[in-house]
Amino acid sequence: MESLVLALQDPETRENALLDLSKKRDMFVDLAPVLWHSFGIVPALLQEITSIYPLLSPPSLTNHASNRVCNALALLQCVASHPETRALFLNAHIPLFLYPFLNTVSKTRPFEYLRLTSLGVIGALVKVDDTDVINFLLSTEIIPLCLRTMELGSELSKTVATFIVQKILSDEVGLAYICATAERCYAVGTVLGGMVTALAEQPSVRLLKHIIRCYLRLSDNPRARECLRRCFPDQLRDPNFTAVLKDDIATQKWLQQLLMQLGYTQ
Repeated sequence: MESLVLALQDPETRENALLDLSKKRDMFVDLAPVLWHSFGIVPALLQEITSIYPLLSPPSLTNHASNRVCNALALLQCVASHPETRALFLNAHIPLFLYPFLNTVSKTRPFEYLRLTSLGVIGALVKVDDTDVINFLLSTEIIPLCLRTMELGSELSKTVATFIVQKILSDEVGLAYICATAERCYAVGTVLGGMVTALAEQPSVRLLKHIIRCYLRLSDNPRARECLRRCFPDQLRDPNFTAVLKDDIATQKWLQQLLMQLGYTQ
């Protein structure tokens, strides 16, 4: 492991080292602390990220360039996931380097892969319930970036972005932030409704589960309940549509609870 980490320092050997380490990262328990505390490694990873900024607009990102930077992002996800380095990663504001990738709109494979891998880093941060993480993400305007991906990403990207919003909502700080104004409630409700409508054409139980969890958590707030009633998708009250959940008992229960809280069922 140490030799591969050292190889990241040299621009000549970095590309192969990125590939090898990203493939083998699950084999090395202490990879994250070693990456973080080794001289020059984090700046080298950030250099990989910033080097493709000029390719974002106009969109000219190649598969090769996308794969290379996604290998660097995979190592940063490792750092974001590790309990010893998560707070250090956050305090250094490293997620901000990923936000330009989430701001892209091209649907080509290199951009989609870049968005998905970037969301994976943010997803790793929110997996552990930590209000400091939620405060950081809210203060740096992650919600609009997630909503953008929820509107135009692939099914997998939409799922990860919706999971991030769900985790933010599950924290009291996150729920209070999104429900602080009718505009924020409506923005989230409208995007969730749009995704449900799209699922009528291309069903995805995995994505629908996260959408329902978001709705259910929003319905805990009186202001959000009023807002949701105005833009709630009819499909979620249609047994033909919700039949896709027949094998997912937990999500069926969440949906019934949601409909009850919105006053659609007794």
